[in-house]
Amino acid sequence: MAMLAYVKIILEKVSFDKTLFEKELKKGMNLLLPEEVKELKSWCYAHFGSMYRTVLNKIFKQQQSTLA
Repeated sequence: MAMLAYVKIILEKVSFDKTLFEKELKKGMNLLLPEEVKELKSWCYAHFGSMYRTVLNKIFKQQQSTLA
Protein backbone atom coordinates (compact mmCIF):
# COMPACT_ATOMS: atom_id res chain seq x y z
CA MET A 1 0.00 0.00 0.00
CA ALA A 2 1.31 3.43 -0.90
CA MET A 3 2.15 5.67 2.04
CA LEU A 4 -0.23 8.37 0.80
CA ALA A 5 -3.14 5.92 0.79
CA TYR A 6 -2.20 4.83 4.30
CA VAL A 7 -2.14 8.42 5.59
CA LYS A 8 -5.57 9.07 4.04
CA ILE A 9 -7.03 6.00 5.75
CA ILE A 10 -5.63 7.08 9.12
CA LEU A 11 -7.01 10.61 8.73
CA GLU A 12 -10.45 9.27 7.87
CA LYS A 13 -10.40 7.04 10.95
CA VAL A 14 -9.38 9.84 13.35
CA SER A 15 -11.50 12.60 11.80
CA PHE A 16 -13.96 12.40 14.71
CA ASP A 17 -11.42 14.18 16.97
CA LYS A 18 -9.81 17.51 16.03
CA THR A 19 -6.69 17.08 18.18
CA LEU A 20 -6.05 13.55 16.98
CA PHE A 21 -6.66 14.60 13.37
CA GLU A 22 -4.10 17.38 13.66
CA LYS A 23 -1.54 15.08 15.27
CA GLU A 24 -1.95 12.38 12.62
CA LEU A 25 -1.85 14.93 9.80
CA LYS A 26 1.51 16.23 11.07
CA LYS A 27 2.87 12.69 11.38
CA GLY A 28 1.58 11.70 7.98
CA MET A 29 3.14 14.67 6.24
CA ASN A 30 6.55 13.66 7.59
CA LEU A 31 6.18 10.28 5.86
CA LEU A 32 5.42 11.66 2.42
CA LEU A 33 7.39 13.01 -0.50
CA PRO A 34 6.80 16.69 -1.42
CA GLU A 35 4.59 15.84 -4.41
CA GLU A 36 2.53 13.49 -2.21
CA VAL A 37 2.08 16.30 0.33
CA LYS A 38 0.58 18.46 -2.43
CA GLU A 39 -1.86 15.70 -3.28
CA LEU A 40 -2.68 15.18 0.40
CA LYS A 41 -3.35 18.90 0.80
CA SER A 42 -5.90 18.90 -2.03
CA TRP A 43 -7.51 15.74 -0.71
CA CYS A 44 -7.70 17.08 2.86
CA TYR A 45 -9.37 20.32 1.81
CA ALA A 46 -11.85 18.39 -0.34
CA HIS A 47 -12.75 15.92 2.43
CA PHE A 48 -12.26 17.88 5.65
CA GLY A 49 -12.21 21.54 4.58
CA SER A 50 -15.63 22.33 5.99
CA MET A 51 -14.88 20.59 9.28
CA TYR A 52 -11.20 21.38 9.95
CA ARG A 53 -10.31 24.33 7.70
CA THR A 54 -8.43 26.17 10.49
CA VAL A 55 -6.37 23.06 11.31
CA LEU A 56 -5.57 22.48 7.64
CA ASN A 57 -4.60 26.11 7.10
CA LYS A 58 -2.30 26.01 10.13
CA ILE A 59 -0.59 22.72 9.29
CA PHE A 60 -0.09 23.37 5.59
CA LYS A 61 1.11 26.93 6.25
CA GLN A 62 3.71 25.58 8.71
CA GLN A 63 4.76 23.00 6.14
CA GLN A 64 5.21 25.68 3.46
CA SER A 65 7.36 27.85 5.72
CA THR A 66 9.51 24.82 6.58
CA LEU A 67 10.19 24.19 2.90
CA ALA A 68 10.90 27.85 2.09
